[in-house]
Amino acid sequence: MDHRELLAQAVKAAEMSYSKYSGFSVGAALLTTDGVIFKGCNIENASFSLTNCAERTAIFKAVSEGYTSFSAIAIAGSSDRDFSKPCYPCGACLQVLSEFCGDDLVIVLADGEYRLSDFLPKRFGEESMK
Repeated sequence: MDHRELLAQAVKAAEMSYSKYSGFSVGAALLTTDGVIFKGCNIENASFSLTNCAERTAIFKAVSEGYTSFSAIAIAGSSDRDFSKPCYPCGACLQVLSEFCGDDLVIVLADGEYRLSDFLPKRFGEESMK
């Protein structure tokens, strides 16, 4: 799949955002190695610690449907519907992505493509627990 189309899917996912407290809508489109796309949006709560990010929503949906192999994720976020600026993943989302995706996972943002290892070069994982 073209990564520009994946980013367009992330923008569509952001339209479903429940972000009445921050006003910052985020969408994610997660591409499995089988070519299936799982979309997610941020879902806020008045108790901010219970908020779930778009990236985690997408990956939790995919894993709950039996998918655990991913090639790319696109992320789009904005407070004014201008999705031309990059919306970088937070640390919690990077940690969850690292659980299911290798260092070569492509992260597609408005300003280009990155690898998971660009954002999380030294990650805590299964090997850290031995």
